[in-house]
Amino acid sequence: MFKDKVLLITGGTGSFGNAVLDRFLDTDIKEIRIFSRDEKKQDDMRKKYNNEKIKFFIGDVRDLESIKNAMYDVDYVFHAAALKQVPSCEFFPIEAVKTNIIGTDNVLTASIEAGVKKVICLSTDKAAYPVNAMGTSKAMMEKVFIAKARTVSPERTLICGTRYGNVMCSRGSVIPLFIEQIKNGQPLTVTDPNMTRYIMSLEEAVELVIFAFKNAESGDIMVQKAPACTVGVLAEALRQLFDSGNEIKIIGTRHGEKKYETLLTREEASNSIDMGNFFRVPSDKRDLNYNKYFNEGNEEIQKIEEYNSDNTEMLDVEGVKEKLLTLSYIREELKLWREKNESSCNWSKGICGEESSSYINR
Repeated sequence: MFKDKVLLITGGTGSFGNAVLDRFLDTDIKEIRIFSRDEKKQDDMRKKYNNEKIKFFIGDVRDLESIKNAMYDVDYVFHAAALKQVPSCEFFPIEAVKTNIIGTDNVLTASIEAGVKKVICLSTDKAAYPVNAMGTSKAMMEKVFIAKARTVSPERTLICGTRYGNVMCSRGSVIPLFIEQIKNGQPLTVTDPNMTRYIMSLEEAVELVIFAFKNAESGDIMVQKAPACTVGVLAEALRQLFDSGNEIKIIGTRHGEKKYETLLTREEASNSIDMGNFFRVPSDKRDLNYNKYFNEGNEEIQKIEEYNSDNTEMLDVEGVKEKLLTLSYIREELKLWREKNESSCNWSKGICGEESSSYINR
Protein backbone atom coordinates (compact mmCIF):
# COMPACT_ATOMS: atom_id res chain seq x y z
CA MET A 1 0.00 0.00 0.00
CA PHE A 2 2.79 2.41 0.85
CA LYS A 3 5.26 1.40 -1.84
CA ASP A 4 6.81 4.50 -3.44
CA LYS A 5 4.32 6.71 -1.54
CA VAL A 6 4.90 9.92 0.44
CA LEU A 7 3.47 10.00 3.99
CA LEU A 8 3.21 13.19 6.06
CA ILE A 9 2.80 12.99 9.85
CA THR A 10 1.64 16.14 11.61
CA GLY A 11 2.99 16.35 15.14
CA GLY A 12 5.48 13.79 13.90
CA THR A 13 8.09 14.40 16.60
CA GLY A 14 5.78 12.93 19.25
CA SER A 15 5.55 9.37 20.51
CA PHE A 16 3.23 8.30 17.68
CA GLY A 17 5.49 9.76 15.00
CA ASN A 18 8.49 7.87 16.36
CA ALA A 19 6.46 4.65 16.44
CA VAL A 20 5.42 5.14 12.82
CA LEU A 21 9.05 5.65 11.79
CA ASP A 22 10.05 2.46 13.58
CA ARG A 23 7.26 0.63 11.76
CA PHE A 24 7.78 2.05 8.25
CA LEU A 25 11.42 2.95 7.68
CA ASP A 26 12.45 -0.56 6.63
CA THR A 27 9.58 -0.85 4.13
CA ASP A 28 9.55 0.31 0.51
CA ILE A 29 7.81 3.60 1.37
CA LYS A 30 9.37 6.45 -0.63
CA GLU A 31 9.37 9.27 1.94
CA ILE A 32 8.09 10.17 5.42
CA ARG A 33 7.65 13.85 6.21
CA ILE A 34 7.76 14.98 9.82
CA PHE A 35 5.77 18.18 10.28
CA SER A 36 6.01 19.93 13.65
CA ARG A 37 6.93 23.22 15.30
CA ASP A 38 9.73 21.90 17.53
CA GLU A 39 13.11 22.21 15.82
CA LYS A 40 14.96 20.64 18.77
CA LYS A 41 12.92 17.43 18.61
CA GLN A 42 13.31 17.35 14.84
CA ASP A 43 17.08 17.66 15.19
CA ASP A 44 17.09 14.86 17.78
CA MET A 45 15.13 12.63 15.39
CA ARG A 46 17.40 13.52 12.48
CA LYS A 47 20.42 12.36 14.47
CA LYS A 48 18.69 9.29 15.89
CA TYR A 49 17.44 7.86 12.59
CA ASN A 50 19.95 9.33 10.10
CA ASN A 51 17.79 8.14 7.22
CA GLU A 52 17.34 9.86 3.87
CA LYS A 53 13.71 8.73 3.67
CA ILE A 54 12.82 11.17 6.48
CA LYS A 55 12.24 14.82 5.59
CA PHE A 56 11.60 17.47 8.23
CA PHE A 57 9.29 20.46 7.92
CA ILE A 58 9.03 23.22 10.52
CA GLY A 59 5.50 24.56 10.78
CA ASP A 60 2.35 24.74 12.86
CA VAL A 61 -1.08 23.27 12.10
CA ARG A 62 -2.50 26.61 13.26
CA ASP A 63 -0.88 28.21 10.20
CA LEU A 64 -2.57 27.03 7.00
CA GLU A 65 0.20 28.33 4.74
CA SER A 66 2.91 26.41 6.61
CA ILE A 67 0.97 23.17 6.12
CA LYS A 68 0.43 23.86 2.43
CA ASN A 69 4.18 24.22 2.02
CA ALA A 70 4.65 20.63 3.20
CA MET A 71 1.79 19.04 1.22
CA TYR A 72 3.21 18.93 -2.31
CA ASP A 73 3.33 15.39 -3.76
CA VAL A 74 2.00 13.89 -0.48
CA ASP A 75 -0.08 10.72 -0.90
CA TYR A 76 -1.21 10.12 2.70
CA VAL A 77 -1.47 12.11 5.94
CA PHE A 78 -1.52 10.86 9.52
CA HIS A 79 -2.79 13.84 11.54
CA ALA A 80 -1.41 13.41 15.07
CA ALA A 81 -0.68 17.04 16.03
CA ALA A 82 -2.66 18.01 19.13
CA LEU A 83 -2.62 19.47 22.59
CA LYS A 84 -3.16 16.36 24.73
CA GLN A 85 -2.52 17.29 28.37
CA VAL A 86 -5.85 17.47 30.20
CA PRO A 87 -4.83 19.99 32.93
CA SER A 88 -3.07 22.28 30.45
CA CYS A 89 -6.13 22.43 28.22
CA GLU A 90 -8.33 23.17 31.25
CA PHE A 91 -6.30 26.29 31.97
CA PHE A 92 -5.81 27.29 28.33
CA PRO A 93 -8.91 26.03 26.46
CA ILE A 94 -8.60 28.50 23.58
CA GLU A 95 -5.16 27.06 22.81
CA ALA A 96 -6.79 23.62 22.55
CA VAL A 97 -9.35 25.09 20.15
CA LYS A 98 -6.62 26.64 17.98
CA THR A 99 -4.60 23.43 17.68
CA ASN A 100 -7.11 20.59 17.96
CA ILE A 101 -10.06 22.11 16.07
CA ILE A 102 -8.83 24.90 13.79
CA GLY A 103 -5.54 23.06 13.22
CA THR A 104 -7.43 19.97 12.05
CA ASP A 105 -9.52 22.03 9.64
CA ASN A 106 -6.31 23.56 8.26
CA VAL A 107 -4.73 20.13 7.72
CA LEU A 108 -7.84 18.85 5.94
CA THR A 109 -8.15 21.98 3.78
CA ALA A 110 -4.50 21.73 2.71
CA SER A 111 -4.84 17.97 2.08
CA ILE A 112 -7.89 18.39 -0.16
CA GLU A 113 -6.28 21.23 -2.12
CA ALA A 114 -3.12 19.15 -2.63
CA GLY A 115 -5.07 16.07 -3.74
CA VAL A 116 -3.92 13.86 -0.86
CA LYS A 117 -5.48 10.41 -1.27
CA LYS A 118 -6.15 9.55 2.41
CA VAL A 119 -6.11 11.44 5.70
CA ILE A 120 -6.31 9.61 9.05
CA CYS A 121 -7.10 11.88 12.02
CA LEU A 122 -6.09 10.59 15.47
CA SER A 123 -8.59 11.08 18.28
CA THR A 124 -8.89 9.94 21.90
CA ASP A 125 -11.29 8.19 24.26
CA LYS A 126 -11.69 11.57 26.01
CA ALA A 127 -13.70 12.75 22.98
CA ALA A 128 -16.55 10.40 23.92
CA TYR A 129 -18.86 12.04 26.51
CA PRO A 130 -16.23 14.76 27.08
CA VAL A 131 -16.07 16.48 30.48
CA ASN A 132 -12.88 18.49 29.98
CA ALA A 133 -11.52 21.04 27.50
CA MET A 134 -9.13 18.58 25.87
CA GLY A 135 -11.86 15.99 25.31
CA THR A 136 -14.30 18.63 24.08
CA SER A 137 -11.78 19.97 21.58
CA LYS A 138 -11.06 16.45 20.29
CA ALA A 139 -14.81 15.75 20.04
CA MET A 140 -15.11 18.87 17.89
CA MET A 141 -12.08 17.68 15.91
CA GLU A 142 -14.03 14.52 15.09
CA LYS A 143 -17.05 16.59 14.02
CA VAL A 144 -14.77 18.69 11.80
CA PHE A 145 -13.29 15.74 9.91
CA ILE A 146 -16.69 14.00 9.59
CA ALA A 147 -18.21 17.20 8.16
CA LYS A 148 -15.21 17.76 5.89
CA ALA A 149 -15.51 14.20 4.59
CA ARG A 150 -18.97 15.08 3.26
CA THR A 151 -17.57 17.91 1.13
CA VAL A 152 -15.10 15.92 -0.95
CA SER A 153 -15.33 12.77 -3.03
CA PRO A 154 -13.59 9.83 -1.29
CA GLU A 155 -12.09 8.96 -4.67
CA ARG A 156 -10.23 12.28 -4.43
CA THR A 157 -9.51 12.47 -0.67
CA LEU A 158 -10.78 9.90 1.82
CA ILE A 159 -10.99 11.36 5.34
CA CYS A 160 -11.48 9.18 8.40
CA GLY A 161 -10.34 8.92 12.01
CA THR A 162 -9.25 6.62 14.81
CA ARG A 163 -10.07 6.76 18.50
CA TYR A 164 -8.01 4.95 21.11
CA GLY A 165 -7.33 5.00 24.84
CA ASN A 166 -4.25 5.70 26.95
CA VAL A 167 -1.00 4.77 25.20
CA MET A 168 1.47 3.26 27.66
CA CYS A 169 4.74 5.16 28.09
CA SER A 170 3.81 7.91 25.65
CA ARG A 171 5.26 11.33 26.35
CA GLY A 172 3.69 12.93 29.43
CA SER A 173 1.85 9.76 30.49
CA VAL A 174 1.76 8.33 34.00
CA ILE A 175 4.01 5.26 33.59
CA PRO A 176 7.24 7.22 32.98
CA LEU A 177 6.26 9.43 35.94
CA PHE A 178 5.83 6.41 38.23
CA ILE A 179 9.17 4.97 37.10
CA GLU A 180 10.92 8.27 37.77
CA GLN A 181 9.36 8.39 41.24
CA ILE A 182 10.54 4.83 41.93
CA LYS A 183 14.08 5.73 40.85
CA ASN A 184 14.13 8.79 43.11
CA GLY A 185 12.69 6.95 46.12
CA GLN A 186 9.58 9.13 46.06
CA PRO A 187 5.96 8.12 46.73
CA LEU A 188 3.96 7.09 43.66
CA THR A 189 1.38 9.87 43.32
CA VAL A 190 -1.96 8.28 42.43
CA THR A 191 -4.94 10.54 41.79
CA ASP A 192 -7.65 7.93 42.46
CA PRO A 193 -6.69 4.24 42.81
CA ASN A 194 -10.14 3.14 41.58
CA MET A 195 -9.99 5.22 38.40
CA THR A 196 -9.94 2.97 35.32
CA ARG A 197 -8.04 3.58 32.08
CA TYR A 198 -7.58 1.68 28.84
CA ILE A 199 -4.00 0.57 28.24
CA MET A 200 -2.44 -0.10 24.86
CA SER A 201 1.02 0.11 23.33
CA LEU A 202 2.26 2.58 20.73
CA GLU A 203 2.63 -0.32 18.32
CA GLU A 204 -1.07 -1.12 18.79
CA ALA A 205 -1.93 2.54 18.13
CA VAL A 206 0.00 2.38 14.86
CA GLU A 207 -1.74 -0.88 13.91
CA LEU A 208 -5.13 0.80 14.50
CA VAL A 209 -4.19 3.58 12.09
CA ILE A 210 -3.05 1.03 9.49
CA PHE A 211 -6.30 -0.92 9.99
CA ALA A 212 -8.25 2.30 9.42
CA PHE A 213 -6.13 2.98 6.35
CA LYS A 214 -7.12 -0.40 4.91
CA ASN A 215 -10.76 -0.63 5.99
CA ALA A 216 -12.30 2.76 6.80
CA GLU A 217 -14.77 4.52 4.56
CA SER A 218 -15.08 8.27 4.31
CA GLY A 219 -16.17 9.84 7.60
CA ASP A 220 -15.68 6.65 9.65
CA ILE A 221 -14.24 6.52 13.16
CA MET A 222 -12.32 3.30 13.82
CA VAL A 223 -12.07 2.15 17.44
CA GLN A 224 -9.75 -0.54 18.80
CA LYS A 225 -10.90 -2.77 21.62
CA ALA A 226 -8.47 -2.67 24.53
CA PRO A 227 -8.12 -3.97 28.09
CA ALA A 228 -8.11 -1.62 31.06
CA CYS A 229 -6.96 -1.50 34.66
CA THR A 230 -7.30 0.73 37.68
CA VAL A 231 -4.61 3.30 38.34
CA GLY A 232 -3.99 1.62 41.69
CA VAL A 233 -3.33 -1.74 40.00
CA LEU A 234 -0.98 -0.03 37.52
CA ALA A 235 1.05 1.56 40.33
CA GLU A 236 1.26 -1.74 42.22
CA ALA A 237 2.33 -3.61 39.05
CA LEU A 238 5.21 -1.18 38.56
CA ARG A 239 6.23 -1.45 42.22
CA GLN A 240 6.43 -5.22 41.90
CA LEU A 241 8.29 -5.14 38.57
CA PHE A 242 10.91 -2.79 40.01
CA ASP A 243 10.90 -4.60 43.36
CA SER A 244 10.46 -1.28 45.14
CA GLY A 245 8.89 -0.41 48.45
CA ASN A 246 7.82 3.10 47.43
CA GLU A 247 4.71 4.33 49.17
CA ILE A 248 1.59 4.87 47.06
CA LYS A 249 0.26 8.33 47.89
CA ILE A 250 -3.30 9.30 46.92
CA ILE A 251 -3.37 12.96 45.89
CA GLY A 252 -6.91 13.35 44.48
CA THR A 253 -8.12 13.80 40.91
CA ARG A 254 -6.64 16.54 38.73
CA HIS A 255 -8.53 19.19 36.77
CA GLY A 256 -10.87 17.62 34.21
CA GLU A 257 -10.22 13.95 34.97
CA LYS A 258 -12.95 11.32 34.58
CA LYS A 259 -13.51 8.24 36.73
CA TYR A 260 -13.48 6.07 33.61
CA GLU A 261 -13.03 6.62 29.88
CA THR A 262 -15.38 5.73 27.02
CA LEU A 263 -14.28 4.51 23.61
CA LEU A 264 -17.75 4.01 22.17
CA THR A 265 -20.82 5.94 23.28
CA ARG A 266 -24.17 4.22 23.55
CA GLU A 267 -25.40 6.19 20.55
CA GLU A 268 -22.37 5.14 18.50
CA ALA A 269 -22.64 1.53 19.67
CA SER A 270 -26.16 1.34 18.23
CA ASN A 271 -24.75 2.11 14.80
CA SER A 272 -21.30 0.54 15.01
CA ILE A 273 -20.02 -2.49 13.12
CA ASP A 274 -18.08 -5.08 15.14
CA MET A 275 -14.99 -6.10 13.19
CA GLY A 276 -13.42 -8.45 15.74
CA ASN A 277 -10.72 -6.46 17.50
CA PHE A 278 -12.15 -3.19 16.19
CA PHE A 279 -15.37 -1.24 15.93
CA ARG A 280 -16.21 0.76 12.84
CA VAL A 281 -18.46 3.76 13.48
CA PRO A 282 -19.92 4.97 10.16
CA SER A 283 -20.62 8.67 9.82
CA ASP A 284 -24.21 9.91 9.84
CA LYS A 285 -25.08 10.21 6.17
CA ARG A 286 -28.31 12.22 6.69
CA ASP A 287 -28.58 15.70 5.25
CA LEU A 288 -30.26 18.73 6.82
CA ASN A 289 -33.76 17.36 6.14
CA TYR A 290 -34.72 16.29 9.67
CA ASN A 291 -38.14 14.73 8.97
CA LYS A 292 -36.77 11.24 9.34
CA TYR A 293 -35.09 12.18 12.61
CA PHE A 294 -38.30 13.52 14.14
CA ASN A 295 -40.64 10.87 12.74
CA GLU A 296 -38.73 7.63 13.28
CA GLY A 297 -36.21 7.73 16.11
CA ASN A 298 -34.42 4.67 17.48
CA GLU A 299 -35.78 2.89 20.53
CA GLU A 300 -32.95 0.34 20.45
CA ILE A 301 -30.44 2.94 21.73
CA GLN A 302 -31.95 2.66 25.21
CA LYS A 303 -31.08 -1.06 25.31
CA ILE A 304 -27.46 -0.71 24.21
CA GLU A 305 -24.50 -0.24 26.53
CA GLU A 306 -21.55 2.05 25.85
CA TYR A 307 -18.05 0.56 25.64
CA ASN A 308 -15.92 2.01 28.42
CA SER A 309 -12.94 1.25 30.65
CA ASP A 310 -15.25 -0.08 33.38
CA ASN A 311 -16.94 -2.76 31.26
CA THR A 312 -14.05 -3.90 29.06
CA GLU A 313 -11.59 -6.68 29.97
CA MET A 314 -10.07 -5.70 33.34
CA LEU A 315 -6.46 -6.69 34.02
CA ASP A 316 -5.20 -7.58 37.49
CA VAL A 317 -1.66 -6.86 38.73
CA GLU A 318 -0.19 -9.91 37.00
CA GLY A 319 -1.99 -9.08 33.77
CA VAL A 320 -0.70 -5.50 33.82
CA LYS A 321 2.86 -6.71 34.53
CA GLU A 322 2.65 -9.04 31.56
CA LYS A 323 1.39 -6.19 29.35
CA LEU A 324 4.11 -3.82 30.58
CA LEU A 325 6.86 -6.33 29.87
CA THR A 326 5.92 -6.36 26.18
CA LEU A 327 7.25 -2.78 25.97
CA SER A 328 10.90 -2.24 25.09
CA TYR A 329 10.85 0.96 27.21
CA ILE A 330 9.93 -1.01 30.34
CA ARG A 331 12.47 -3.76 29.65
CA GLU A 332 15.23 -1.20 29.16
CA GLU A 333 14.29 0.73 32.32
CA LEU A 334 14.25 -2.53 34.31
CA LYS A 335 17.68 -3.45 32.97
CA LEU A 336 19.14 -0.07 33.93
CA TRP A 337 17.47 -0.23 37.36
CA ARG A 338 18.89 -3.67 38.12
CA GLU A 339 22.36 -2.76 36.88
CA LYS A 340 22.34 0.33 39.06
CA ASN A 341 21.24 -1.62 42.14
CA GLU A 342 23.79 -4.38 41.56
CA SER A 343 26.56 -1.83 41.04
CA SER A 344 25.59 0.04 44.20
CA CYS A 345 25.47 -3.18 46.21
CA ASN A 346 28.84 -4.42 44.92
CA TRP A 347 30.47 -1.06 45.56
CA SER A 348 29.16 -0.89 49.12
CA LYS A 349 30.38 -4.40 49.92
CA GLY A 350 33.80 -3.89 48.39
CA ILE A 351 34.56 -0.53 49.97
CA CYS A 352 32.67 -0.48 53.19
CA GLY A 353 32.19 -4.11 54.09
CA GLU A 354 29.06 -6.20 54.48
CA GLU A 355 27.41 -4.07 57.14
CA SER A 356 27.35 -0.86 55.11
CA SER A 357 25.52 -2.61 52.26
CA SER A 358 22.24 -2.73 54.12
CA TYR A 359 22.70 0.84 55.26
CA ILE A 360 23.28 2.20 51.76
CA ASN A 361 20.46 0.18 50.25
CA ARG A 362 18.09 1.65 52.78
